[in-house]
Amino acid sequence: MRGAASDVLADLRARVGRLEGATTRKRSVLPFGVKAIDQRLPDGGLAIGALHEVAGGGNGAVDGAAAALFAAGIAARTKGQVLWCVTRHDLFAAALAQAGLGPERVIYVETGDEKALLASFEEGARHGGLGAVVAEVSCLSMTSSRRLHLAAEASGTMAIAVRRWRRQTEAADFGQPTSSVTRWRVSALPSEVLPVPGVGRARWLLELIRCRAGESADFVVEACDAEGRLDLPADLADRSHDAGDGRRRA
Repeated sequence: MRGAASDVLADLRARVGRLEGATTRKRSVLPFGVKAIDQRLPDGGLAIGALHEVAGGGNGAVDGAAAALFAAGIAARTKGQVLWCVTRHDLFAAALAQAGLGPERVIYVETGDEKALLASFEEGARHGGLGAVVAEVSCLSMTSSRRLHLAAEASGTMAIAVRRWRRQTEAADFGQPTSSVTRWRVSALPSEVLPVPGVGRARWLLELIRCRAGESADFVVEACDAEGRLDLPADLADRSHDAGDGRRRA
């Protein structure tokens, strides 16, 4: 019965993909290497030639930094240079390096406004010679996201929009529909407890709040290591899937 249900689910995902304009061939993906996460994603990983969105779980700087580090960890596991577009250069390069994205791989583009940033984002996604393109954007319309996704799809480059807001009123834009294949929300949790005084590995609540042809879920994970990889905390790794390491959300 389980095999039959899996076949039905795979057929439904293929139909949804065709309706949304996806190609029938199996696309290239970048697995997280964490089974609980990869099994929630179509084809077992993040689509490479596609647009993805990431935001902090709250409006504070801590969650915003966690979202940027999550994006950095993904970009770090791609091959080639990474273009990072910002309207003001306030990234902490040492933190990106701790997430696996060393300064020798990052090309920064600082623009004067959001319009120029989106144009640089699209040009980078369309270039085809980059491992990933990341841009910190506050607003992302359906039209802009569609152009970005098509550019990434044509070049085979992963595009990641890190949603970052200067004002509280801009945060509501994250709930608007876009053409992103996945949408993630990252919130900082208390770090790993150590047997001696000190600060352990950071932990995040990672929410997959939208996944094209997939399901929503949330996970408690250990933050990206020096190779950009996530992990399940030791006290959760041996639990069953239904015990809370990937609960489905409405």
